[in-house]
Amino acid sequence: MNIARSPALSRVASSLLLSRSITPSSFPVLFPRGGGITCDWRGISSLIKSEAQLRRITVNPPPKLVKNNQQIRMASKITDWVKPGDTSGEFKRQVSSFRDWISKEPGAKFPPEKGRYHLYVSYACPWANRTLIVRKLKGLEDFISFSSVHWHMGDKGWRFPTPEDTDAAGENVIPDPVPGHEKYTHLRDLYFAADPNYGGRFTVPVLFDKKANTIVNNESSEILRMLNHVFDDQLPPEYAKLDFYPEPLRARIEEAHGWIYDGINNGVYKSGFATTQEAYDRNVTALFDALDRAEKHLAETGGPYWFGDTITEVDIRLFPTLIRFDPVYVQHFKCNLRDIRSGYPLLHKYTRNLYWKHPAFKDTTNFLHIKNHYTRSHVQINPHSITPLGPVPDILPLEEEVTAVKAALAK
Repeated sequence: MNIARSPALSRVASSLLLSRSITPSSFPVLFPRGGGITCDWRGISSLIKSEAQLRRITVNPPPKLVKNNQQIRMASKITDWVKPGDTSGEFKRQVSSFRDWISKEPGAKFPPEKGRYHLYVSYACPWANRTLIVRKLKGLEDFISFSSVHWHMGDKGWRFPTPEDTDAAGENVIPDPVPGHEKYTHLRDLYFAADPNYGGRFTVPVLFDKKANTIVNNESSEILRMLNHVFDDQLPPEYAKLDFYPEPLRARIEEAHGWIYDGINNGVYKSGFATTQEAYDRNVTALFDALDRAEKHLAETGGPYWFGDTITEVDIRLFPTLIRFDPVYVQHFKCNLRDIRSGYPLLHKYTRNLYWKHPAFKDTTNFLHIKNHYTRSHVQINPHSITPLGPVPDILPLEEEVTAVKAALAK
């Protein structure tokens, strides 16, 4: 939206500039989320200066707003996943902003101290799910505490549950437990405390330093890799020896991450959040092409894991998408060319093997949060917040098949 084409906004901008009250923090007031504007300070100031009546006004540039000069992007609501007016219809995922690391290096800002860090997650979120999986696989329960937000995401983003909430059962689904955060009601409070000028989404997971009282990292793939090794010196041998990013497989792991992330992990979102038929058709086709490729890969390797007998990052990152596929993505995101349980026998076996044979995968999967979050928070695509009852069950027992598969196997 161009301010120069909106006399009303120009008048507001003019009065704010003349009164010297315009600052980066004024943006949400001057340009409310309902406006669906994508902007940064230089873009705003140049548009304002283009108005003849404002040409003689000098605007001092504000301090750096977001790390790496990242643009502030305003959607009409946090729950609008494609910005109003974006004719491409494409969902575009935000790049994570906090990218520090826990490190063993001498003098590191964030050393690997037992009990120092806290992990904020949502059981609904597949990106957060992967960090809980590796935390449990590596035996880090006593090293890094965690808590989960409520499954509902409203206009202010993820909220912390209250003692009165009775609809979000799960381990550590509690108010913010970190001392000093007693007044925090939403995850956004954590972000603004770490960076008062933060302008991105309030995403999970968040790796938080309780000692320095700041966010270390909110990029799930980096948190996963940190937890894979930074505490090894302090862990019992049976956990320290586990390596989900082994040197001999690294090139193949990275190659798999590339197409699995784009085609499957993010592919379900690009399909489900599409706001044009063209964007949906393109992305859902790419998604099922990637699932076909994954099915073929498992046929070639024989499983039970992506690389045969060894659990790696690929399994930890792929599982959260596959376990959500039939209960949510098939109907809610319209990813319905096939489902996993009847359309992909090897992926189905692969997913169930991880879920039923490894507590780290099963115990960190919460179908209540998963189904309620997607269907009752994504009002842009499900405005009545109706949660389908099926499929039943959410995941089949290890040796049971749906009727169609049973019939096929009996032939």
